[in-house]
Amino acid sequence: MKKIWPVLLIFAFAIFMAVPNATFAAAKLSATEYEAGDTVTIEGNILPGQDLYIAVASQTTFAPKDTTGPHEIKRFKKEGKKSGFKNDTSVPVLYYMLTTNPGNFGKKVNKKFGGPSFLPGIYNTTMFKLKKFDKLDDQTKSMAVGVNTKAQWNFFKFLHESTYGINTVTKERTKRGKIVIFARSVLGDYGKTENYWDEGTSIELDKKTGKFTAYFETFRHSPPNSKFDVSVNGKKIGTYNVKGKGFWLTRGGRYMNPLWIIIGAIIVGTWFAMMGAGGGMLMAAYQVMVVNTMGPVGINAANVLRSSNVGLTLFAPFGSFYRYAVVERRVAWPIGLSFGVGILIGSIWLGKYATQYLPMKAYKEWLAVLVVLMGIRLIFELRPKIMEKRKAIKAMVKKFNDEVAKAKEEGRSAEMGKIEPVKSGITDYRFKFWGEEFTINPLLFGIIGLAVGVVARSFGIGGGFLLVPIMTTLAALPMYVAVPIALIGTCFSSIGSFIGYAMNSYWPDLWIFIAIIIGGFVGGMIGGRLQKFFSEKTLKLALAILLFFLFFRFFKIEIWI
Repeated sequence: MKKIWPVLLIFAFAIFMAVPNATFAAAKLSATEYEAGDTVTIEGNILPGQDLYIAVASQTTFAPKDTTGPHEIKRFKKEGKKSGFKNDTSVPVLYYMLTTNPGNFGKKVNKKFGGPSFLPGIYNTTMFKLKKFDKLDDQTKSMAVGVNTKAQWNFFKFLHESTYGINTVTKERTKRGKIVIFARSVLGDYGKTENYWDEGTSIELDKKTGKFTAYFETFRHSPPNSKFDVSVNGKKIGTYNVKGKGFWLTRGGRYMNPLWIIIGAIIVGTWFAMMGAGGGMLMAAYQVMVVNTMGPVGINAANVLRSSNVGLTLFAPFGSFYRYAVVERRVAWPIGLSFGVGILIGSIWLGKYATQYLPMKAYKEWLAVLVVLMGIRLIFELRPKIMEKRKAIKAMVKKFNDEVAKAKEEGRSAEMGKIEPVKSGITDYRFKFWGEEFTINPLLFGIIGLAVGVVARSFGIGGGFLLVPIMTTLAALPMYVAVPIALIGTCFSSIGSFIGYAMNSYWPDLWIFIAIIIGGFVGGMIGGRLQKFFSEKTLKLALAILLFFLFFRFFKIEIWI
């Protein structure tokens, strides 16, 4: 009987080798636990002559039915019909294929990006484009452990190549400059490919012996205690766990010390209190570029970022408002309240429909056109000829400059002018500031507030970037009056926006929200004190620069690329 066993083993091995695409792997992981961002090492042997396929799949999976966001539910339903996946199609949230033959799964293609949607793109790069499922051969399908059905592959492709899929589920972005191109999926040896998405990945395979060693850099923001299954050429060889590395922002989906968020909010809050504009937009830019707020799996990043931003546009005005309203008494209440009521209605009611039905790309681009026109108009108004025509502002500026010069001589702080009501009416409100009379229609600006409220709800901002230019251009108000009014409006819009988000269960990250509130309030106090040290011309020029910055952001013309 003992003599028969060797013969049987040889016979079994011969049958195994005769089966097409037969694979064998004897491999191990360098450890069973890593910190987020660490390098995982996988080494072992496969059959000589074969290509290497290492599937790294998170045990955490996601299907469209798992989301709790009302906007996401509708979007996944729409995208599923278009891309070929179902409501119960489940795939690993994070998934990577390390291979010596990436061409089996897709190919490197040229990619144009950036700029307005009506252009094909103004920058050039490359990306890895996954094949359609029907173009994959049987062996390749068998190697893609965890995404080897047609519906799974289609959903996987959507989550890695669609910006919406990346920002809602995958959360790992491969970018050029500040623009998301795609998410890592199929990876090769960086030393051979030099593809930017392969950076951190190394694959060494001796095809003669089948011996291999692969190095793979884990996602820096993998959630704490994320477990991954590793398969080599279709066979599971082990599991590893990724520990947290730093302070984890649960709904922010990032590791970051909240102190950095507070510092950023102080800087933005100071600007906001001085200008009455751009606080929400700049805080959003800070969250995108520095904090990288991404939200929990299944909720689009924008819906967490927007609700978190409300902390700044609501509390920064409180930091400066005591000085503007009580100490310096330069708040034109009828205008501010009419703006506020209009914005509140727009952000709670009309804004709900804007966020659901308006195509955000086109929406942002029309806003880009609007803000750049406002910026041009502001610069145009700084011309001496225009200043000559606006006698009230010219006289006010002269009085302010004289007061600043006198205060310097006497070694004291300059005093600001106060609002002195002359006539109050729904359509006719008149007041004096520095002895000069100004007239404005509160009802008209209440109607304008409705439109601003829609914008505020859509972007998670206060709307000051529209309010202040409207008041300085249409109503010909000085910046020193326009800013306090804008801060009232942004308070109302922030309350309305937050109520709208809460009604749809879009809650901010608690720590980001608290950090922004603290920083925004402190910044508001600083900005309220600093504003009087800047002239009307300087404030308008700074506002114009902000509007041009927003133009570049809205059109994805990232000048720092």
